[in-house]
Amino acid sequence: MKPFVSIPKRTLRGRIRVPGDKSISHRALMLAAAAVGRSRITGLLEGEDVLRTAAALRALGAAILREGDGAYRVDGVGVGGLTEASEVLDLGNSGTGARLLIGLAATHPFTSFFTGDASLCRRPMARVTAPLSRMGAQFVSRGNGRLPLTVRGAAMPIPVTEKLSVPSAQVKSAILLAGLNAPGETTVIEPEPTRDHTEILLRHFGAVVKSEEAPEHAGEKYRHGRAITVMGFPELSAKDVVVPGDPSSAAFPAVAAILAEDGEVVIENMGANPLRLGLYETLLEMGADIEFSNQRVQGGERVADVTVRASRLKGVDVPPMRAPSMIDEYPILAIAAACAEGKTAMRGLSELRIKESDRLAAIAEGLASCGVTVEKLEDGLVVHGTGRKPGGAMIGTHFDHRIAMAFLVLGIAADDEVTIDDAGMIATSFPGFAELMNGIGAEIKAAP
Repeated sequence: MKPFVSIPKRTLRGRIRVPGDKSISHRALMLAAAAVGRSRITGLLEGEDVLRTAAALRALGAAILREGDGAYRVDGVGVGGLTEASEVLDLGNSGTGARLLIGLAATHPFTSFFTGDASLCRRPMARVTAPLSRMGAQFVSRGNGRLPLTVRGAAMPIPVTEKLSVPSAQVKSAILLAGLNAPGETTVIEPEPTRDHTEILLRHFGAVVKSEEAPEHAGEKYRHGRAITVMGFPELSAKDVVVPGDPSSAAFPAVAAILAEDGEVVIENMGANPLRLGLYETLLEMGADIEFSNQRVQGGERVADVTVRASRLKGVDVPPMRAPSMIDEYPILAIAAACAEGKTAMRGLSELRIKESDRLAAIAEGLASCGVTVEKLEDGLVVHGTGRKPGGAMIGTHFDHRIAMAFLVLGIAADDEVTIDDAGMIATSFPGFAELMNGIGAEIKAAP
């Protein structure tokens, strides 16, 4: 356990770059491994989650070499070219790495064994294994598809058209990656658009991907959704990938600057994919001063420099349909809501109960310990902000990196310091978090 404390600070200023986008980093490694030739990836997130994915891909036959900070060379094996690993694939705490790699392995004719840490082994995998079973893969697992899990890949994969019951970029991506090594067309119909990094990178590496509004016969539930189709057996060619800064990581210094009395922080080279900007849209509705500039496209992904300034926030109702575009940002949004004037309602968040922790419970527990009134809903929270900046508590992180960082941000803005019981897991997604925050004026340090 590594308890850390965050000391209240009035001024936050500076220009920063946050680590590479975690979602894109996982996918770039996997698709480079499935391509023919040598790809180079720069800006890769070197957090533990992504490094576990790299290690698993090496075990499956791809050659991956670190060439410098965030710079990796990947010699791919081609679609269908992965080989049986001689070891158990341990994905640590990475749900993205586990679910997407299970999809990739599901249409290779060999057996793979997946495991993870205690937190990952509690998280359900059935939402992935069920559609992959319909493609011909076989699975042996604990209840609800939980890890440890054995994948017996399909020797003769079957393409599917799969309707997702809930919007999930991880499930969508697992099916599309499995579809690379299946004949014909594999289609995923999602009820609400989710982050599309997989589709963008598939096209970047040469796959044929169609994305269109969900067809009428998909049903009323899917009227706002999309149908994404990948053609099987593409000739993926090696490509270079530049990974932009992660907007989910950028959310922490952004909210810290907004809540400061004197705050102005420029976040350079941040990913600005519209399907990832739900938090920033919500903060603007709450009255935050946020400016996007130098907007451009890199490898199919939108990128921008983002300036955030100190602002007085008001409570809002966050539309449930916005959840897929900000599912990882609700912990830090709850911190902003606690410091806003009025009530902020967040619904449609049952997915947060099966993240690294039960995030809804962890957010409510942490805010309540700081004196904030929180209503717990079946699928969300209502946070009653008073305009003041509460603090002065010891927060249980439940081994969840986003809970840890969110409450450290509260400590910067608060009237009294905030201590978290463990900061060790922050490195899974944001290595150097404390150092970066301290560089713009925060004081985050090991607690006595």
